[in-house]
Amino acid sequence: MAIGTMLLPSLGFAIKSDQKFGVQLYSFRDAMAKDAKATLKKIAAIGIKEIESARSDKGLYYGLSAKDMKTACEDLGMQLTSGHVALDDDFQNTMEQAVASGQKYVICSSLPSKGQTVDNYKKVAEQFNTAGEACKTLGLKFGYHNHEYEFESDNGTVLYDVLMDNTDEDLVHMELDLGWVVVAGKDPLDYFNKYPGRFPLWHLKDMNMDKKESTEFGKGGVDIAAMMAHQKESGVKHIYIEQEEYASTPFESMKENMAFLKNI
Repeated sequence: MAIGTMLLPSLGFAIKSDQKFGVQLYSFRDAMAKDAKATLKKIAAIGIKEIESARSDKGLYYGLSAKDMKTACEDLGMQLTSGHVALDDDFQNTMEQAVASGQKYVICSSLPSKGQTVDNYKKVAEQFNTAGEACKTLGLKFGYHNHEYEFESDNGTVLYDVLMDNTDEDLVHMELDLGWVVVAGKDPLDYFNKYPGRFPLWHLKDMNMDKKESTEFGKGGVDIAAMMAHQKESGVKHIYIEQEEYASTPFESMKENMAFLKNI
């Protein structure tokens, strides 16, 4: 039985009519690379209110400057609130672009060093704390986005827990990718309970458990309704829908996802 089928939503739960949903632009990576502004217009038409950018061959904002990206979103009634980045030698420039874009969060999208060991994750935790301090001085918030591999264990210790236990919650703001947590065989609700309020950002996605690929809401092993019913425990403030594989097109899939959320 998939992990998601064991997560039971609270009775009587319903999504608030004014709840804002965001999207991670990697969901529309090909279209964004081809024509960023036209793609943003299509995304706005679906009902998306918040944008999380993603690195691409054209830079942090798909060929747009930070200010142009901010303006393009605002003109469409959306807000650029977060962006995926690398914690590398160019991080100072990354932070400066984030400030210019008006976004609040700077999210490291992968580990800055390899090694599935407790020692490496402790080292990474210190790097994250340092990055968090640097971001804080500029009015930004630093965070980390997980995949599946962070939930592997080293001598009985779950590596993601090492990050949680060794980062300053005031400096490192976790973006929990709920789909990858479930694929890893873990229960997001356990993390909400163990680390209450530590997850101000989510990647909300459903997953085909056999293929380990994302799918439209309601078609995979993640109980989306249960996740939405436990927002308070997690401390979530920004929910970004992400879908990397599609039945037809990312636009049609996103429309289906938004309709699913409205019908919960």
